[in-house]
Amino acid sequence: MKHVCMLISVADINAARKFYEDLFGLEVFQDYGRSIAFTCGLALQQDSDWLVDMPKEKVLKKSNNAEIVFEEQDFDGFLNKLKEYPDIEYLGEVIEHSWGQRVIRFYDLDGHIIEVGEDMKMVIKRFLSTGMTMEEVSVKMDASIEDLTKLLNS
Repeated sequence: MKHVCMLISVADINAARKFYEDLFGLEVFQDYGRSIAFTCGLALQQDSDWLVDMPKEKVLKKSNNAEIVFEEQDFDGFLNKLKEYPDIEYLGEVIEHSWGQRVIRFYDLDGHIIEVGEDMKMVIKRFLSTGMTMEEVSVKMDASIEDLTKLLNS
């Protein structure tokens, strides 16, 4: 068995497509009109109630029980780009997790939680550039040196 995609319900397929293409740079792999699949494995379905045989009122907005997660190499550049979307509803400010990764969370046009985090490879490089040893980075990030090295070399 293989995982094919994550499908989310959207109210306006054209607006949602533009949002994901413009803000995240996603590329469409397949376009079936009311359903779009991006090359990254995310799919959009307009009015998915009929697809899953569910009453329209059962499709919840802002259910807050899942996130669509992205990582960005140029995290600060992404934050600047995000400012071009004045209607974005944020779930707080940028936070830095104990392992050093900075993240921002917000809702997309249809109330799905989006998390954009600093690329983990960039976090490691940021720590190393401050003079931390790989051993210190390993402790800070609670990850083995082997796993960190694999990530750096990927």
